[in-house]
Amino acid sequence: MFSTERDNEIREIINSSLDKAEQIWTSGGYIIANESMKDAVFKSENVPSMIPGYPLVSSESPKVDEFIALVADMRNSSQHLLCSISPKRAKVTELERVFYETSALLPALAKTISYEEGNVTEYLGDGVLALFRVPKSSKEDAIYSANRAAKNIITDTRYILNDILAERYNLPPVDLGVGLSVSKAIVSLVGLPEQKQAKAFGKCVFKATKLSSGTNSVAVCENLNAIWPVAKGGGLKFSKKSFGAIDGYVINRS
Repeated sequence: MFSTERDNEIREIINSSLDKAEQIWTSGGYIIANESMKDAVFKSENVPSMIPGYPLVSSESPKVDEFIALVADMRNSSQHLLCSISPKRAKVTELERVFYETSALLPALAKTISYEEGNVTEYLGDGVLALFRVPKSSKEDAIYSANRAAKNIITDTRYILNDILAERYNLPPVDLGVGLSVSKAIVSLVGLPEQKQAKAFGKCVFKATKLSSGTNSVAVCENLNAIWPVAKGGGLKFSKKSFGAIDGYVINRS
């Protein structure tokens, strides 16, 4: 469970994000918000990066490192957009609903992940991609950190988000899925010469995306399950499950 300080911090992030989202919405600013992304360009060959361990990334010297990728996203967000809610139940339209949900969810996810020394490297519309660097000397620490972040997303952060969305807009609960996967990845730059961005390429990103398709659950790839630290009397059990093209393990917590 979150401490009172962290609970309050996440609530403040969600509420302040929703305040800003409401201001944008009422001024028609969701159009402006989309346009503003065009200004986020990088002209230097040494680009600032959110990839853990790589504050600057150069296109001339790509690196290979090991990461745990965490993908967290909202389940059925497209249905939230297409399915109407009775005005007697909700205080917002379908488009407003999704705008507010994602405006609050994304920064809350990023903050929750940052508590465990992970970094969000990409925002995915209704979710995030985050990375945890896996040093050879402390693999267990990286696994535990990623696991705590994933658990907190499904429990504390989701609960706080739903509590505030229900209070402010009378909306039904948001469901989330989290996928965790480990692999080597290439850290390099992508994009046009004047618009390069740092990116990590690896199987961990692809697999974590697939594994995040559960509902209020955390799933891990086979490789991560194989190296998971074994604790005597531990409260975790792993149930094998197919996620389309890949197999994974759903974490069951006692």
